[in-house]
Amino acid sequence: MKSAEIRDAFLRYFESKGHSIVPSSSLVPGNDPTLLFTNAGMNQFKDVFLGADKRSYSRATSSQRCVRAGGKHNDLENVGYTARHHTFFEMLGNFSFGDYFKRDAIQFAWEFLTGVLKLPEDRLWITVHISDDEAADIWLKEIGVSADRFSRLDEDNFWQMGDTGPCGPSSEIFFDHGADIPGGPPGSANDDLDRYIEIWNLVFMQFERQSDGELKPLPNPSIDTGMGLERIAAVMQGVHNNYDIDLFQHLLKAAAAATGSTDLANKSLRVIADHIRSSAFLISDGVLPSNEGRGYVLRRIIRRAIRHGHKLGQSGNFFHTLVSALADVMGQAYPELIERQAQIAKVLLAEEEQFAKTLDKGMSVLEDALSALKGKEIPGDVVFTLYDTYGFPLDLTADIARERDLTIDEAGYTAAMDAQRKRARAAGAFKVDYTQLTLDVPATEFTGYSELAGASQVLLVVNEGNVIDHAGEGDEVALVLDQTPFYAESGGQVGDSGYIDADGMRFEVRDCVKQGNHFLHVGRVLTGSVKTGDSVRGEVTSEVRQATALNHSATHLMHAALRQVLGEHVTQKGSLVDSERLRFDFSHFESVKPEEIKAIEALVNEQILANTPVTTELCDMEAAQEKGAMALFGEKYGEQVRVLSMGQNNFSVELCGGTHVARTGDIGQMRIVSESGIASGVRRIEAITGKNALAAFDSAQQRLAEAASLIKATPDNLLEKLEQLNAANRKLEKDLNQLKTKLATAGSRDLTAEAVEVDGIKVLAAKLEGADAKSLRDSADQLKNKLGSGVVLLAADDDGKVALVAGVTKDVTGRVKAGDLMRMVAEKVGGKGGGRPDMAQGGGTDVAAIDGALAAVVPWVKEQIGA
Repeated sequence: MKSAEIRDAFLRYFESKGHSIVPSSSLVPGNDPTLLFTNAGMNQFKDVFLGADKRSYSRATSSQRCVRAGGKHNDLENVGYTARHHTFFEMLGNFSFGDYFKRDAIQFAWEFLTGVLKLPEDRLWITVHISDDEAADIWLKEIGVSADRFSRLDEDNFWQMGDTGPCGPSSEIFFDHGADIPGGPPGSANDDLDRYIEIWNLVFMQFERQSDGELKPLPNPSIDTGMGLERIAAVMQGVHNNYDIDLFQHLLKAAAAATGSTDLANKSLRVIADHIRSSAFLISDGVLPSNEGRGYVLRRIIRRAIRHGHKLGQSGNFFHTLVSALADVMGQAYPELIERQAQIAKVLLAEEEQFAKTLDKGMSVLEDALSALKGKEIPGDVVFTLYDTYGFPLDLTADIARERDLTIDEAGYTAAMDAQRKRARAAGAFKVDYTQLTLDVPATEFTGYSELAGASQVLLVVNEGNVIDHAGEGDEVALVLDQTPFYAESGGQVGDSGYIDADGMRFEVRDCVKQGNHFLHVGRVLTGSVKTGDSVRGEVTSEVRQATALNHSATHLMHAALRQVLGEHVTQKGSLVDSERLRFDFSHFESVKPEEIKAIEALVNEQILANTPVTTELCDMEAAQEKGAMALFGEKYGEQVRVLSMGQNNFSVELCGGTHVARTGDIGQMRIVSESGIASGVRRIEAITGKNALAAFDSAQQRLAEAASLIKATPDNLLEKLEQLNAANRKLEKDLNQLKTKLATAGSRDLTAEAVEVDGIKVLAAKLEGADAKSLRDSADQLKNKLGSGVVLLAADDDGKVALVAGVTKDVTGRVKAGDLMRMVAEKVGGKGGGRPDMAQGGGTDVAAIDGALAAVVPWVKEQIGA
């Protein structure tokens, strides 16, 4: 069976058993700070297992794309060296959320493997946790597995997603590749060899591991299973190496063609084939190469692949060309690969070009360090320099070290990295961090969509991350209320400001932030005191909220306009919306042209002028997607989402929890004030709306009138007047340059007569009064023509600085180079210079040294030609 057939058979089997087929989630986990990347099929169901999220189904099945290349689950270093480690893989899984448990999970697995895939029973080996008698009885007594193919293990059969979170005992299913393959059964001394390969893990989710290690029983025991598609494909296709399956063979052949390699078993080809999958899917999910977080892991993967291409002799850009091959084999299952193919390739090419600038130099630095190496360890400071200066990630240097039987000083590297981070943080100021605060009170109800004021009760008073009883006048604290009209900062929109009042107490709200389902009103007690349980009344500063809403709604319109003008590859990479302006970061690999800025602005203002209603609707994610709603990568969405629609013909449809205008016309107008690049492949636009846009327009009109008055024009004929002035200015500059050239070459002084003949070559070195760099160049050209064959060096005092020009006729450049002459002369006047063999220029700061420098020209020429 081909990989695609196995994937489809798995999903259809579990659908027939009452499971809902759930699409793969993004590789960027939604609002889960414990995970760098989605690394298992259960990640998207974590809150369901914990009881914090409810779904319309109690059984689910999926083929989840996963990445293990950072954090605790990191297989990057092993990729290319083993048969089954990958940075990217697909995890087939079936899940039960308090519905069925061990018996059904085991029966489903056995039926699929032996009934659907037709694997022989005597080739399967089962393991359970050492304490799990229930699972053991099901396998041995009900399924009828032979005790000769059964093991009880300890740590290997207890699964957990991370240091904290859902976990439980597991039962693993192994495939026996046969006695001709070395290795023993699970639990034996040589079970890490290749005969018995784990293909499926059935996790009986019973606990939640706390940060202190305690195992807390889950409200509803559940099932989480995972079977790697690549591993089961290897079994079904009769191969012992994942790289021999159909999916990888296509990629290996494409990588071989791109690098000029012929050995499909080459480990470097395997690295490239693996890494194009993780790189392309990460970019497809909105991750871009950078020097921090997920972007840094992506950069590590890409650069490792590029370096292995160089090992194969490919010095050009090749990695981006493999995206089409990947789309060929995985595009049907993941159509976003096809939709975003051009953008993915563009991102990869840009990273290849950037790394190419430093790869050779970095390798040279490393080779120098290795040649001077005493012992078998590369020093930490060298490893850090390679990272910091040349963009070599730690594991890339470690990869090179392993190839040469060396190690790296990780402790020294870490120390250098920590020292750099401390320097970077030294001048920083940080807000109070509320994320570690445990708030054991009911969630805050947000009422701010429909009202800007309302009564509520104080649930908690927090001071610098600690819960306290009360706060008095002058204290800076955060208040947690049972309900609030204050919007808490999220989705790029800043938190509301305003006041909270009670009898004799006034609290100034400077910011509102969210911690889980709680809103913390951060500010200062102006008068009186406040304590837990107080009845209060909060009121948002309406003009600030309204101005913020204008900018937030305009952000949505601009996002849609950017995609229309620049392309569907544009995705949001960050935003900041406050009452003054909006800032929008988006993926795009070149500056936005002025005409594109104009088109984007025009599209937005067209929608504003249409003055259509802005509508919001709560619905499930499937219905939202049918409406065409855009979701942000990395954001967490429950089953019920808020769909915001605005503009004619649903110009913009996005998922958003922010506050917005009632009609697009409320925005007034939008003006883009700046566009810039902030990172590789990320651009930033800043814009203003409403009164701020009107004020900017008035200010521009005023400056225009002032500028017109300076040249005795009006705003209406300013352009015409400026064109006249520019034409006159260009004529004056031309006349001035001609006068300077005449001054430099005319008069009673015959410069050609000052030339000295050296072995048949006429050499002229002269200082010209009143000349500048341009007139020196013109004079040098004229003198070369007059001399016919020779060398010219001209110097001038140009407003206190030395201007130099050297010229050599074409017939002499084989013996004397203008660039070499210029470097010698420039050095003598305290400067530098260079150029082509026939023409060079330079300068210096020591005007007094001009005569001495000119005197050195003839002796230097004699030395060059051996005269």
